[in-house]
Amino acid sequence: MLLAIECIIACIALTLIILPALYQNPVKQIMSYPPSIRERVESLPQYAGVIQKIERRHIAVKISAVFLFAIVLGLTAYFSGAKTFNSAYVHVFMLFLAVNVYDVVVLDIGLFCHSKKLRIPGTEDMEQVYRDPWFHVIGGLKGILIGAVTALLSACIVQILSIVQ
Repeated sequence: MLLAIECIIACIALTLIILPALYQNPVKQIMSYPPSIRERVESLPQYAGVIQKIERRHIAVKISAVFLFAIVLGLTAYFSGAKTFNSAYVHVFMLFLAVNVYDVVVLDIGLFCHSKKLRIPGTEDMEQVYRDPWFHVIGGLKGILIGAVTALLSACIVQILSIVQ
C-alpha cells in the first residue's frame, strides 16, 4: 500500500515538473520530441543555434537526475522499510517502472500525441509524427533500463545505510 501511495505521489510530482515547462516553451523540451520533428526545428531559422545548447544541457540534466533520483529513491525505499539490497532494488524499480508507464501512457501518448498546444511553430504540418506513439513506447523501454540502473544505485545506497546502522 505504501508503494502505491509513493507511486501516485511520484506521478503527480513528475506531472508538476514536466507539464508547466512543456506548455510554456515546448522548444526547451525538444530532446523529448521525435527525431524528425527535432530535425525540422533545427532547420528553421528562428531556432538556429538554440538546439545545440539545449542538447548539451539536456544530457547533463539527465545524468545528474539519475544520481539525484538514486539518492532520493534509495532514501525513500530505506524509510519505507526496504533495508536489504534486494528489497530496495525491487522497491525502487517498481516505483520507477510505475512512473515510467504513467509517463508513456498518460503524458506522452495521452497528452503529447494529442495536444495542439505542444506543437512547435513551424512543425504544425507534422501531425502524423506527433500522433505516432511508437517513439514514446521505445522511449519507455529505454526508461526501463534507466530505471534498472537507478534502482541498482539506490539499492547500493540502502546497503551502505544498512551496514552503517
